[in-house]
Amino acid sequence: MSEVFAFAIGTTVENRSGDVIDCFFPAPIKSPDSATCGLITARFKWGVHAVSQVALEAYLDATDSRSSVVGTLLSRTESPLVSVCLEADEPISSTPEAYLKLHLLSHRLALPNTLNLEGIFAHLPNVAWTTAGAIDVSELEERQLAARLQGEHLEVLSVDKFPKMTNYVVPNGVRIADTSRVRLGAYVGEGTTVMHEGLMNFNSGALGPNMVEGRISQGVVIGEHSDLGGSSSTMGTLSGGGQISITIGQHCLIGANAGTGIPLGDRCTIEAGLYITAGTPVTVFDDQGMETKIVKARELAGGSDMLFIRNGQTGQIQCRTNRKAIELNEQLHAHN
Repeated sequence: MSEVFAFAIGTTVENRSGDVIDCFFPAPIKSPDSATCGLITARFKWGVHAVSQVALEAYLDATDSRSSVVGTLLSRTESPLVSVCLEADEPISSTPEAYLKLHLLSHRLALPNTLNLEGIFAHLPNVAWTTAGAIDVSELEERQLAARLQGEHLEVLSVDKFPKMTNYVVPNGVRIADTSRVRLGAYVGEGTTVMHEGLMNFNSGALGPNMVEGRISQGVVIGEHSDLGGSSSTMGTLSGGGQISITIGQHCLIGANAGTGIPLGDRCTIEAGLYITAGTPVTVFDDQGMETKIVKARELAGGSDMLFIRNGQTGQIQCRTNRKAIELNEQLHAHN
């Protein structure tokens, strides 16, 4: 019996040409046990396929999920149903596969940078996300006119390849002040607060608890108990970071309007307004406050206990020993 890498049954939205433009998988599965693998492979084909009512009912009965919320949704929906059964984590070859992998991330079943997302842009269509759901951009004008004729207003919330996460899953123990700023495919760890200016792209992560008031770009992961100050920034692989994966360790602080283009270890601080890129010249001081060398910031990548500040008189960017790790307010990040 072959092992199953990932599996899901979900509803789809199609355009008039029959192309899938949106998928909702309420209960995705990653790396199931052998018994569950047997149930899946006995009833569903590998790849992406329409789900028959007979196969659905047999699966719901076998997994004792007929009376669950998910089972009720799948058995009663009038939307087309699709199954995605992946034997291995290979490049994405369809829209349902792309949505399944985004769901795995936001359901906290996979960490950022652990899934093969090659091909995701090619298989995610640009969609008008509206108060009536996903609409093919080429069909939007007609739908808007039809709504007007009925005295209704069809609001277009965004036009994008990625929808917002909270229309698909709201992870336990989080606060998100502006849900439009967290894309499906973001990993939002328990205890995390994303404030109004915070933004989390797909395949990014805040492992939680975290305070996010800045931007976590694609591929960037923030460790536990770290804080991104207001309008701060992390450089992702899609925004000039090349192939370098930017990670920030535990108990770090990126000050307001500051940012980093290098990975940081634990207990690091970058003062407000200071952006560190790989080529930034940095003067390094030892524990005794003595200047030791001048290096490009990339040579400090991944280090812990670093404090980056700018000399107010000379403008020199300095790296000193960080003698104080930040602590998040426990009550603020207990989202029961």
